Parts: sequence; C-alpha cells; structure tokens
Amino acid sequence: MSLFILNMDKTIEKIVSLCKRRGIIFQSSDIYGGFSAVYDYGPLGIELKNNISQLWWKEMTQVHENIVGLDSGILMHPKIWEASGHVDAFNDPLVDCKQCKARYRADEFAEDVSSLNWEEIQCPKCGTTGNLTEPRQFNLMFKTHVGPVEETGTEAYLRPETAQGIYVNYQLVQGAMRMKVPFGIAQIGKAFRNEIVARNFIFRTREFEQMEMQYFVKPGSDDDSMQEWKEKRLRFYQEQLGINQSKIRFHEHGENELAHYAKEAWDIEYEFPFGWSEIEGIHNRTDFDLRRHEEFSGKNLSYFDQPNNERFLPYIIETSAGLNRMLLTVLADAYWEDEENNRVVLKLHPRLAPIKAVVCPLVKKDGLPEKARQIMDMLKPHFKVLYDQQGSIGKRYYRQDEAGTPFGITVDHQSIEDNTVTLRHRDTMVQDRVSIDQIQSAIQDKM
Repeated sequence: MSLFILNMDKTIEKIVSLCKRRGIIFQSSDIYGGFSAVYDYGPLGIELKNNISQLWWKEMTQVHENIVGLDSGILMHPKIWEASGHVDAFNDPLVDCKQCKARYRADEFAEDVSSLNWEEIQCPKCGTTGNLTEPRQFNLMFKTHVGPVEETGTEAYLRPETAQGIYVNYQLVQGAMRMKVPFGIAQIGKAFRNEIVARNFIFRTREFEQMEMQYFVKPGSDDDSMQEWKEKRLRFYQEQLGINQSKIRFHEHGENELAHYAKEAWDIEYEFPFGWSEIEGIHNRTDFDLRRHEEFSGKNLSYFDQPNNERFLPYIIETSAGLNRMLLTVLADAYWEDEENNRVVLKLHPRLAPIKAVVCPLVKKDGLPEKARQIMDMLKPHFKVLYDQQGSIGKRYYRQDEAGTPFGITVDHQSIEDNTVTLRHRDTMVQDRVSIDQIQSAIQDKM
C-alpha cells in the first residue's frame, strides 16, 4: 500500500506547481474548478510534448526503412472492440471502502490480487480495517453514439488504444507500401479510458496520447524480434531522452500478469517519486489480434510470402508508450533543486527543451535591445528562442533555469564594440564569450 502513502510526495507537488507556474501543464477547465484526470498543455508543455513525440517518430520511422506511419480514426466500427476483447475483458478490478466510500484499483494493493484477504486490509484513506469490498469489474471504455438521434444511432466507443487501428489497416498499408515481413507500422494518437482512480498527476489520466509501433514478423522469429525491440527501446530512453540509467529498468510480466493476448510481456519502468511504475510496454501479441479480426470481419488477413510461396498470419511485437507518462518521466528526471545557488532547475536535454535560448539585453538602452533583437531574428528560423528584458539579469536567468532553457545569451556593451555575447550554460552557470556568428552552431552542437 506504499503507493497511497507516496502519492502526496513533495517532489511531485513541486513539479505540479512548477508546471502551472511556467506554463507547462494546467488542470483542465481550471476556472470551473478543474475536471478530474484531464490536463491541458500550456505554451511550454506543448513544445516539450512535441519535441518528445517528434524524437520518437524520427526514431521509429526515419531511422528504420521498414517502418511506416499511420493515423487511424478515434471512432471505429464497434465490432473492432468486440474482436479485440475490449468489450468483454477491458476491465479494472475496483474495491470500495464501506466506511469512507473511497474507491481504489485492486491491483494497487498487490500484483496478484487473488491472494489478498480484503477483510484484513486497511483502507489507506480512513485507516479502518475490514471495510474493503471484494473487487468488482468495471469496463474502462467511453461509450458514445454515432448518428443524430441517440436512440437510433449506432453505439460506438472512443478508442482505448491506438493498436487496433493499426491491425485493421495492416493489409492496406502492406499492399500500398509494398512492405515485406518483417515490417512495422507506427502511430501517435489520442486514446481514452474511463479511469475511476486516476492519480499521480499526468501518470494516469482519462485522455492521453499513445505512441505505438506494431512490428509484424514471421512466426518462429518472434522471440528474436522481442529481444531486439527490448534493447532498442531501452536505448531510446537512455540515449535520446537522456534519462538517468539507474532510474530505469525492465520488469517481466509473470503468468498472473500476462494479458489475454500476450505470449511474453515486459515493462520499461522508471523510479518516480511515487515508486517504480511502467512507462512503456513491449509485448509479443502472437497472431491473436489478426486471428480475431479475421473471425469477426470474415476477411482473410494472411500475408503471402512470395519467395517461399507460403501464407501465414504474422506475429506482432508491440512497443506501446504513453506520451504523457514519457513527458512526466522527463520532468521527474530533470527536476533539480540547486540548494547551493538557491534555484530550481529543469535539467532537460537541449534537444528536448521547449525553449533553446533566452536572449537578454543587459539594459534597456544604449542600442542593446536593438542588438538583441537582431540576434533573435537570426536564431528564430533554427530553433525556439525567447526575448526577455524584464528584471535583473540574475532573475531572468533563474526564470529560464526553472523552465529548462539550456542557454542564456546576454548582449552587453562589449557586444556593440566587438560583436560578441556571453553564452551562459544552465546547469553549470558557466559563461563563455562567443562571437555572434558562432551562437547558432554553439547551441546546435549541444543539441
């Protein structure tokens, strides 16, 4: 039950406060008192989110010649969700406290809930023992109706995942792009889950973005592909996002944890302030999904291997990450309280930082603002930069340290004389004297 105790961890509270203060993440519908488990991404938040998703997209589709992209609809034929098992099996086991009426996901008490005696467990909120109900199943899909009149319209669902949109399009993509097994299809898109117990900021929300890649392989080669993608995905966090290696690990699903479609499943976990939690899943889904869609659609979804003159249903290796969770991982890993210098810093890798540099005239006169504006115009086509002339130079630096901006460019009186500026480095606060025509390359080298 440590999750409930750690849920109010001060570090997460500080990150939430920083996100609101610096325009990274806002509570949805804030002026109406907020809307639970839904969040809006502010000016810096959308830049950071886009930087992460674009990095993932490039890693998946540009680097790999045999992986292409897709954008499927949020609304799809309702039979898709019957075939996938979501209508019957997409449930969360929930328990309620009869004393204080609090509700919890059963799997937050233990991975194997079947071994628990709920009569002996203490309620994390009110502290009473013996008042928790037995788990009950609750379907997580949002229902809606397609058509002008609800009574006669077709019942549909907001998609709870993006994977099914890939599976039902896989044959069209394969034919159009002349793909040969093994090949992958990548997608980034919104998904919706009616989470009853949503917590830990943007870690578990009702509306979120998934970044999924489904890799279609020949049966028998699936174990090797599974190992290959485990290694590639771990490297992405370490090398591309710059995540602390000591705070990231693999967790293998045991027999009691495996989903109904999985032959093998691994989670990439990060050590958040509230404990180790999943940020990405890598699964061997076998041919389960294609078999089910064949059955429910009546279409032949087999792949014809022309060189070997054989047909088969491909096995699927899935890599599934939540963009929101990945963003929270980046924020938690970057958050640093520099007590020696009395400042808060987001030590974001320069390639992820929403703003790459702040341009500051030392004073608002003597031609310095005009010179600073020239530098802004020079840099804007290449990366996101900000102009700031309000307050002391130290306060301006510290504001941007908190926002994760890696470089500070200060235009002073020497800049007028010799066309140089000071380039300040966020983490070390070291300042170099740099020629104005070298600023762009100096920053890009770090990115």
